[in-house]
Amino acid sequence: MIHSFFSDVIKIGCTRIDPNEHAIALSAKTPGDYTVVYSLKCMHPCRIKKQIREYLNAEEYAGGFYQVPAEVAENLLKRETLRIPTFNAG
Repeated sequence: MIHSFFSDVIKIGCTRIDPNEHAIALSAKTPGDYTVVYSLKCMHPCRIKKQIREYLNAEEYAGGFYQVPAEVAENLLKRETLRIPTFNAG
């Protein structure tokens, strides 16, 4: 997700609810709005999140926020899901 005030900083996380609903819930608690940039339904989301955060550790901005382009995080997510099974989309 990105935040309307900090578009160059992304938030990487996992949720059991729809990611867009999660973004709306987070937006209700803060000034500005969160927007989902990319999401992927998978079997082990917290394992994938942890691995991606390890890759980005040097880039960490604060508490789950990273100052990297959203495309970098998206590519890492896609790469990690090749290693950890995802749900079939069809």
